[in-house]
Amino acid sequence: MAQTLSIVIPIYNEADHLEEVLRQIEAVEIGLEKELILVDDCSTDGTREILEKLQNSDDNDAKIFYHEINRGKGATLRTGFEHITGDITLIQDADLEYDPQDYPKLLEPILNETADVVYGSRFMEGRQEGLLRSYLANRFLTFLSNLVNGTKITDMETCYKVMKSDILKDISLTSDRFGFEPEITAKLAKRKCKIVDVPISYRGRDYHEGKTVSWKDGVAAIFHIFRFRFFS
Repeated sequence: MAQTLSIVIPIYNEADHLEEVLRQIEAVEIGLEKELILVDDCSTDGTREILEKLQNSDDNDAKIFYHEINRGKGATLRTGFEHITGDITLIQDADLEYDPQDYPKLLEPILNETADVVYGSRFMEGRQEGLLRSYLANRFLTFLSNLVNGTKITDMETCYKVMKSDILKDISLTSDRFGFEPEITAKLAKRKCKIVDVPISYRGRDYHEGKTVSWKDGVAAIFHIFRFRFFS
């Protein structure tokens, strides 16, 4: 039986990008069935209207869910994870920073049974386009996460995390905001999952384009790295 890839997309105020992201996902050939799970985190910019139009279209086969209050990326992902039925799960942001054409290389180590989890690294081939301060913060947080968890990944904060769905279903997640990244990394490390990095393309947005991660999230991530390694 053909395997299925569940693509979970957390969405918040992405009216300008959502339709293009969905077009790119549909266009990429991966040799697997695709299950799209879209979760809107109480958008206010017209995103919800786009999703409702999609939901009511005759050719829609995506699963679409809505939060009535803004709960954060981690909570939005948890909502999506509740509905996955595929053999493999991939997380996709809706902001055009990440390119779905990278799906084949992200999936290859899992399909070849050489990895349980794949992180798409923005840094394996040097710094890519994006804010310098975000780059430096991500590098520091990845270093700290590796030190604490005994891992050797190069981009802990990457959106592109791909894993066997049975592993994901067996992990209890609690973070509502961007603590999701250090939480999932720590819990995968505790399970001794084999995590592999692959290089990806990346086009970082700045804050004028709608980037929502702030310095406060960076400080919180330091706390979460220690919390989920030693106290959860």
